[in-house]
Amino acid sequence: MSRLLVFGFGYSGRAVARAAREAGFDVTVTSREPAARKAEDGVQKIHFEDAEEAIAEATHILATAAPGERGDPVLARYGAQIAVGTAVWMGYLSTTGVYGNRDGGWVDEESAPAPQSPRAQRRVEAELAWAEFGGQAAVDIFRLAGIYGPGRSMFDDLREGSARRVVKPGHLFGRIHRDDIALGVLAAMQRNAPVGVQKFNFSDDEPAASADVVVEAAQLLGVTPPEPVAYEDAAPKMSAMGLSFWSENRKVASAKTKAALGIAWKYPTYREGLRAILAEEREQGLA
Repeated sequence: MSRLLVFGFGYSGRAVARAAREAGFDVTVTSREPAARKAEDGVQKIHFEDAEEAIAEATHILATAAPGERGDPVLARYGAQIAVGTAVWMGYLSTTGVYGNRDGGWVDEESAPAPQSPRAQRRVEAELAWAEFGGQAAVDIFRLAGIYGPGRSMFDDLREGSARRVVKPGHLFGRIHRDDIALGVLAAMQRNAPVGVQKFNFSDDEPAASADVVVEAAQLLGVTPPEPVAYEDAAPKMSAMGLSFWSENRKVASAKTKAALGIAWKYPTYREGLRAILAEEREQGLA
């Protein structure tokens, strides 16, 4: 049986674990506080500090944790064990933030990283560290656009009253639905890739202005969208993270990724994604 070890049982890690289990993988996930998290049916949950045996048994390893100032936490703790393990596939969830600002231009899977913040630079360093295993296994680097999905969407901001309709002409963002992350990672794991490193962009098919998403979500909820605010007026009240987010403008292409993995996104734009989220919330009595 194929055995998947997922480092990190967060938003994306949980979705991949569930999809892999449904596809027939034996799945183990790590958590810093496993007792505080509810595992999915059929998924074994262990503490991050107790992963040696799972590493030795894993055929597939996925790392979802962001690097800190000391580097990638998985490799800092388990790099030596992974190096002598028998996994045939390794995946690392990175970010399209490694491409930096392109003044609205396009990047694709072959574009060189150009990180413009310490956070993005740490991501590039983590990618390179995982790529070191490319001589012994297939190593896939997944660069994710802005992640959204149930419980993590503009609907939540609108309900909480924290949504802001910031307008910055010509500034577009890529997004990726949680379920499309699971779709893409599962396809990568199942494709019997050769030893080596490959990079994939997980970004939907229509980069869009943040304000457009706010308006669409408000219309779906049947509420009045917040009044538009010019970026110049909103910027003084933004956090350092928010300012960093708005300082970069790029469009991310994923055609090569979809072709290589033989997939099409379930939610090619934010419109389909938002509708699916709302339908799921209403089915569960949450909306």
